[in-house]
Amino acid sequence: MITTIFALAFYFATILLIVGVGYRIYEYTIVPAPLKIATTPAPTTTTGVVYRMFREVALFESLFKANKWIWIFGYMFHVGLLLVLVRHLRYFLDPRFVPGIVWYGLELIQPIGKYAGFAMIAGLAGLWARRVLVNRVRYISSPSDHLMLALLIAIGASGMIMQYVNPTDITSLKNFFMSLAYFNLFDWQPLPDNLFLMGHLTLVLTLMIIFPYSKLLHAPGIFFSPSRNQVDNPREVRHIVPWAKSLEDGSGKK
Repeated sequence: MITTIFALAFYFATILLIVGVGYRIYEYTIVPAPLKIATTPAPTTTTGVVYRMFREVALFESLFKANKWIWIFGYMFHVGLLLVLVRHLRYFLDPRFVPGIVWYGLELIQPIGKYAGFAMIAGLAGLWARRVLVNRVRYISSPSDHLMLALLIAIGASGMIMQYVNPTDITSLKNFFMSLAYFNLFDWQPLPDNLFLMGHLTLVLTLMIIFPYSKLLHAPGIFFSPSRNQVDNPREVRHIVPWAKSLEDGSGKK
């Protein structure tokens, strides 16, 4: 019974996550950007924009320039989360269909991913402390901000408990998820009977369901930010959004 409930819940949450994020990205693509509002100093070429976006996504460049303490905690969380997610891929992939070099890389990252969980939780704790201890940040923080941080910390903490305090049967867990991936409908492999595992999976399901409607959408949203993805060439090229071009005639007059 528990296996069936979690199997159906993961199918539902996955569909909601993919459709929800996909729709949000579609909304981002159709929002008009009538002005050149690239944050200066901004690149004047498309190559420069790509390089700037890479620095922003990989290094959090603007955050580093704005506040070093927030950058430290934010970078700890994001890098730790990335390593943890990559480490988890081993539980959802069939080695028969994965290139050997990729599988070897996943095996190498396993011990690193274990300790990355500590960095993830420490980064979240620092960001949460900032929302509580800094007056101006506490003033603009909503209950959803605190609940989201609590959810992420709970996910990380429950995972660390399973790693170091109450281990679960990883082989059975992988068999369960592989049966989901192969759509063995109503013939799913049994989920290990572990209270912390069920709590961890419930928290992950909650995150998957609320992700498309939360502030965590800044992950894909950064790529659609006009202040970051625009070329700073308003003098060289007149910026006309597609919906405005239909209002002009051949002479450039409305």
